[in-house]
Order: sequence, then C-alpha cells, then structure tokens
Amino acid sequence: MADSGVNPTAAALLGLLHEGPMTGGQLMAAAERRLAPYWSMTRSQVYRELPVLAERGLVRLGKPGPRLSQPYAITAAGKRTFSRWLAENPGRDTIRNPIALRMAFGNLHSASQLKNLYAQANEYHTEALAQVREQVKNAKRDGETYDASALEFAVAYHKAALSWLKTAPVG
Repeated sequence: MADSGVNPTAAALLGLLHEGPMTGGQLMAAAERRLAPYWSMTRSQVYRELPVLAERGLVRLGKPGPRLSQPYAITAAGKRTFSRWLAENPGRDTIRNPIALRMAFGNLHSASQLKNLYAQANEYHTEALAQVREQVKNAKRDGETYDASALEFAVAYHKAALSWLKTAPVG
C-alpha cells in the first residue's frame, strides 16, 4: 500500500463501484467480466475487503436485498482515495505462472507428463485467447477504449504463452 492506503484488490473494487452500487456477488461478476483476463480476484478477497472499505468510509452499505445481499456504493472519500491510487506508481509486476513453475522442475517429470502439461496449457491459452479477442472486439464496438486496451494485454499474454509453449523442452 502506498499513499492511498489501499491495496490493488480494494482499489479494483472502488473502481468497479464507479459503475454504481453492487453487492459482493455483483462485484465478483463485474470483476470476472471486466478484469479477469489480466487481474484475478477471489471471492474471499472481495468479501474480506468490503467491510474494511466500509469501516474506512470509502464505501457505504445500502439496504439489504434478497437473501440478505448487501449492496455497496462508493463514497466521495472512496472516489478521492481511488483517484490517489490511480496516480501512484503501480510497482513491479508479479508473475505467477503455474506452467513455468512446473517447467522449472521439468527434469523431475516424465516426458509424457511434460507433454500432457504442455497440451493442457496449449488448450487453455488457445481458448482464453479466443475469448479475450472477443472481449476486445466487444469493448471496441461499445466504445470502451480503455477496457479494450487493457484486454489487449491479455491477448498479447496468451499469444506469448502459446509461442513459448512451442519451444518448451520435452525431456
């Protein structure tokens, strides 16, 4: 946390709440729809951050809805905090690739295990690339230039992963 005092997950929630009040479940759906190709959030992270944001006065709780779902809305203080977060240095990337991690120990795999690992990874990245390309197309169609640009990062990532997999050693 830097000057804004919020971590990236909290900041992402504040950013999503600029669209309007949402419950935790709606925030998860919005995060999945808008951010998942390049930023992961878990349900537990969302539900852990929301009470903290409310306690700090950055969001306010609305009236409980069906099944006691609690909508949250961003406050003026939340908007100011989010603006400060946007202006901060984003810091270094964190790379956590489960295939690269397993490849680092490739000498402990059998050739068939590696082949299977690469096949699964290739299938995943091929499907993810197709999905995110569709998201880019839709974002551009809807005039969401910044969303499209962020999604282009995911396109490049999946292309790079597929290219890298072609050169992976198999034993």
